[in-house]
Amino acid sequence: MLSLTSEYALRALIYLTQHESDWPIPGHRIAEQTKIPSKYLSKILCDLVRINVLKSSPGKSGGFWLGRSPRRTRLFEVLIPFENFERKRCPFGHEQCCDEQPCAAHKKWKCVVDAEQRFLQKTSLFDISGVTAPPRLRRKVKASAKKR
Repeated sequence: MLSLTSEYALRALIYLTQHESDWPIPGHRIAEQTKIPSKYLSKILCDLVRINVLKSSPGKSGGFWLGRSPRRTRLFEVLIPFENFERKRCPFGHEQCCDEQPCAAHKKWKCVVDAEQRFLQKTSLFDISGVTAPPRLRRKVKASAKKR
């Protein structure tokens, strides 16, 4: 139910969450590794920098990194530039579909939309990243492995 742009944004953010030790990561590497068209991703990354989800630095050694902890970054907030969460259009083509004048599917469809919203508001980037150790712990583990 998310737009392709939102899917790409999540894919890029998950990649950044999983590769924290490589920050800053150039946009072209994110595009290559996530299989997102580079020009399309560039606009997405700029939008995410604009809303402070990402930070960036220019130049040859520049790139992108998360603006705050992935544990505190909810999916809903990162998708705001790409989704119209206030849209109340009926996906079944009924012009007059609302709580007051519901179509036959309204009640069940509303449950689906509400469940999606709850998921996006309660779920963090960390939750969906597949990363098993907190970032600080991963850095300590990596540093202690180098000492051996």
